[in-house]
Amino acid sequence: MSRILITGAGGYIGRQLGERLAADHDVLGLDVRVPEGLPFECRRGDIRDPALADLLREHGAEVVVHLAAVLEDSGDRVRDHDIDVNGTRNVLRACLAAGVRQLVVTSSGAAYGYHPDNPAWIGEDQPLRGNPEFAYSDHKRQVEELLADYRREHPALGQLILRPGTVLGAGTRNQITALFERRRILAIAGSPSPFVFIWDQDVVGAIVHGVQTGATGVYNLAGDGALPIQRVAALLGKPRLVLPAWLLAAGLAVGHRLGLTPHTPDKLKFLRYRPVLDNRRLKEEFGYRPAKTSEETFRFFIDHARQRGQL
Repeated sequence: MSRILITGAGGYIGRQLGERLAADHDVLGLDVRVPEGLPFECRRGDIRDPALADLLREHGAEVVVHLAAVLEDSGDRVRDHDIDVNGTRNVLRACLAAGVRQLVVTSSGAAYGYHPDNPAWIGEDQPLRGNPEFAYSDHKRQVEELLADYRREHPALGQLILRPGTVLGAGTRNQITALFERRRILAIAGSPSPFVFIWDQDVVGAIVHGVQTGATGVYNLAGDGALPIQRVAALLGKPRLVLPAWLLAAGLAVGHRLGLTPHTPDKLKFLRYRPVLDNRRLKEEFGYRPAKTSEETFRFFIDHARQRGQL
């Protein structure tokens, strides 16, 4: 039994992970909002609070799982950066002050960035080039640079970094799934726009595996295979709306100028150049094999979303 603290414990993954770990470990959650009905103790608090080290010492935390992050752009880039980057810096400092032995962090495949020269399959040795125009991608890159500095300077704190692809589960609903809810699936001419999916239970399972084994290292977290946008549309049973990139860019430029959309033409990179994660090291070195492939994960999501009338 280990003493574990989970940041973002009231969130989508956090509450599932806390419930799973609480069966075998002493778990304490931390979140700015504590939902009712959690099957483990959870305190209200902010990861930026300097008193975090005191909480870790009070709990006797040996392992910290850091899930807290801004998942959707709030429109306040300074605030989001403060939570994502400075919040992680405070978590690192607290872990060192409290003598934590393992820090598990969920990063993202978005840290690699959305670039036309991305390799067909991205391995963990590829450079992190999170796009400055995408807050989430940019902040994940900065967080990982910070983590790398601490690995060099404080090797006693073992770090396990997981970079998930697009996470889907039975009840997922977010900006990505909103793309699948449209009557026609937007596609950019000449761009396969591939998706790699990971089942939410595999995200939880991989973290549990990392905690139980005390593993360290950096690993992509994705199901086998990738689904180009044409396959995504076919599985949804929806037609594609295929438009040239220049036309979409012009439409976004005009719409943004008129205040009709917050998106700029740069956002086309998000659809055109999606990073495709290679999970070989996850399976061969980390020792975790996802229970579902990318396509099986997507089919699972579709089945449950249709039952709810989401699709």
